[in-house]
Amino acid sequence: MQELTNGQPSGSIRRVAVLTAGPDGPGMNAAIRATVRQALALNWTVVGIRQGFSGLVRGAFEPLDSRAVSHRIDRGGTFLGTSMDEPFPAGADLRQALRQLNSASVDALVTIGGPSCARGTLAIAEAGFPAVMLPATIENDLWGTDRAIGVDTALNNAMDAIDRIKDTASSMQQAFVVELAGAQSGYLSLLGGIVGGAELSSLPELDQSLEEIAQRVADAYVRGKRHCIIAAATGGHPSAAEIASYLSERQQETGFPARLITLGDIQRGGSPTARDRMLATLLGAAAVQALAAGERGALIGLQQQATVPVPLQEVVARTKPLDAEYRALATILAL
Repeated sequence: MQELTNGQPSGSIRRVAVLTAGPDGPGMNAAIRATVRQALALNWTVVGIRQGFSGLVRGAFEPLDSRAVSHRIDRGGTFLGTSMDEPFPAGADLRQALRQLNSASVDALVTIGGPSCARGTLAIAEAGFPAVMLPATIENDLWGTDRAIGVDTALNNAMDAIDRIKDTASSMQQAFVVELAGAQSGYLSLLGGIVGGAELSSLPELDQSLEEIAQRVADAYVRGKRHCIIAAATGGHPSAAEIASYLSERQQETGFPARLITLGDIQRGGSPTARDRMLATLLGAAAVQALAAGERGALIGLQQQATVPVPLQEVVARTKPLDAEYRALATILAL
């Protein structure tokens, strides 16, 4: 571990780069802002990398100072831009990325993103370059952190949409299948269903038959409910489209006509909540402090309200499970 003298790093880091990768999310700009200003406080210079890992391979660097990140904390998305490409599909791309970092005299890298970002950051760290990562994914599907940047905003966006949909569903006595983000994780659909008062959720972690879902919709009708809301993750089993089609064909059996609503990127847009701004700020500052202290190849996550480094090898290798208590609670509240 490097020692700090009067708040200054005693090691060799003098110039740090920051990038955002994978799907964008609210709070990324706040994380960039905190990373830049904490680095400047250590008398480091900072460069931003445009368009994620693909921009890194091209050498798309630009200097960042304190003014460059002003008026960013309240903005959604990422002003640096991002790329959905899988990082370093070929070994030559990784070598070129490392060459670009060295040519730009960059001593360390901070990345911000989700699972694909973790894989790219790990590849750079395993090649011997100092790198750490911040978790930013609205699906909250990264091992090693209780909560990722962007989750709270996306959950509030989903809740707002479900609340609005419920008004129409009650007025017209309909069932609505609301498709939420979650290709690998049902976190957003599960919690969105709880806070939005959904009758059931369809999750990647939970296999349900179409017959079981239809029976629960029919039960809701018999109990006198004026609507039925199904929060369905993108990767749920069965899919949102399959559920909506099946229920539409069996309206006489369930009592409700069914409609499908896909929220799409509406969930990830907009100004980040106070909770996401604070989380992004804490993690951004902690990432720079971790680099200064000698941390390498780690996710800087939040566990029990404390920032902690987690080896990226674990993050990439492990799957984050859904909280069993939340699943049980969702079942009780749907009655």
